[in-house]
Amino acid sequence: MTSRVVRPDDIVDEATIEDLQRGLLAGEFNCVALVDAYLGRIARWDKRGPMLRAVLALNPAARKLAANRDAALAAEGRFSGPLHGVVVALKDNCNTTDMPTTGGSLSLQGIVPTINSTVSRKLSDAGAIVLAKTNLHEFALSGTTVSSLGGQTLNPYDLTRTPGGSSGGSGVAAAMSFATVAIGTDTVNSIRSPASANCLVGLRPTRGLISRAGVMPVSQTQDSIGPMARTVSDVARVLEVLAGYDTDDPVTARAVGRIPASYYASLDHKAFEGRRIGVLRRLLGDEPRHLEVNTAMARAVQTMRDGGAQVLEVDDPCINADALLRDGDVQKWEFKPLFEAYLRALPQNGVRTLGDVLACGAYHQETLHEFLVQSNDTVDSEHDCGYLGRLAAHDRLRDRVLGLMAEHALDALAYPLQKCLVVPVGAGGQAERNGILAALTGFPALNVPMGFSTPDLNAPLGVPMGMDLLARPFDEPLLLGLGYAFEQRARVRKPPLHTLWPD
Repeated sequence: MTSRVVRPDDIVDEATIEDLQRGLLAGEFNCVALVDAYLGRIARWDKRGPMLRAVLALNPAARKLAANRDAALAAEGRFSGPLHGVVVALKDNCNTTDMPTTGGSLSLQGIVPTINSTVSRKLSDAGAIVLAKTNLHEFALSGTTVSSLGGQTLNPYDLTRTPGGSSGGSGVAAAMSFATVAIGTDTVNSIRSPASANCLVGLRPTRGLISRAGVMPVSQTQDSIGPMARTVSDVARVLEVLAGYDTDDPVTARAVGRIPASYYASLDHKAFEGRRIGVLRRLLGDEPRHLEVNTAMARAVQTMRDGGAQVLEVDDPCINADALLRDGDVQKWEFKPLFEAYLRALPQNGVRTLGDVLACGAYHQETLHEFLVQSNDTVDSEHDCGYLGRLAAHDRLRDRVLGLMAEHALDALAYPLQKCLVVPVGAGGQAERNGILAALTGFPALNVPMGFSTPDLNAPLGVPMGMDLLARPFDEPLLLGLGYAFEQRARVRKPPLHTLWPD
């Protein structure tokens, strides 16, 4: 099998898993060439040119891993696994034994875990190559993707804006074809926010579908991990590898018997036919700043109707994102004990407690200090009435959402992930996001690109906006089918205009 030399962009720019694996089988290029192509793009645009600052670390063994994949294909004449040659960007709160895992924090700089996260291991076993660790909002604790180690990641569609977060580095890596696919984590909005802001598909799976073992924790109740990609089909292919029971994350026992033979098989361009979709009125804004998102959402509704769906507006005063975040979020109570248990399992570096992090000061103090202090002062959460009341409220919310769907015979709910455009750099926290609904219920939510704002000098294509589709637990096949049907009809995806940037 011979390989020809081609320009990096010819290989990987906007390429899907299917595209690249077809080329590998045909001998048009090999895995080493793919790795080199992605490395070339990272060098060209992440550390030079626009300096997007999406990547924190590169895998020094990536080319060797790629060569091993090439040798296996040459010897066996078939792929070593379903993700053979797929190059992955992994959020830097997922443990890897060949690169540091820092959570974007100077306090953990250089720390290399001794055991891989389950997600990293599953990707490798499936033939993927983890090429890079990506920047995040430090410790995955907020939504603008700035960290003491990596600085501020920029949105490639508008360099004056943030990329969403906390998985903003993974979002930019996928949007810019720095990797074939990316992995993020989501405690409130953190996969779907950068998916929305970077014209990507992002899945927050049902709680328990994908193991979180070996992932730097924030909240046992709300943490999730999932794929981000440029197409629904690539998200489905990655989900097939990552879903499943893991003894190291007992919550995954909920998924036993609930995983189909294939998620990819659920993709159907006619998936909206006969479906009933409810648009959550309370998750839309009414101010002038909401006009761009509301206009895109109206187009999305029409796209679903054109596909054969019945779409109706539903209004429930209990489904209010600001109130849910204020009264339901449990990060403050759960972060400290989980984080300290995680720290104790790392190689010794002098940081063993949250108090140690506060004392050393090597973190992004402007965005994290208040939360870290509050969490450090929280003790005996299991007997805290405020915390226990919030957990009880989660149960009521799940029943409320299921009841709303039953009352209106709905297959899924729809809403914009963010009521307004993603915020500019330096504007403070990320504004008016709706992802808390999936985070508190544990229900699956798939974010799909639904449009761009009006172009301007800073955003020549406009700023991307995304729509969440939320369904009942373990209804990922339904969501992927709907997402695929929407993607094929709407054809929203456009890559950033990186050709305008100087090398």
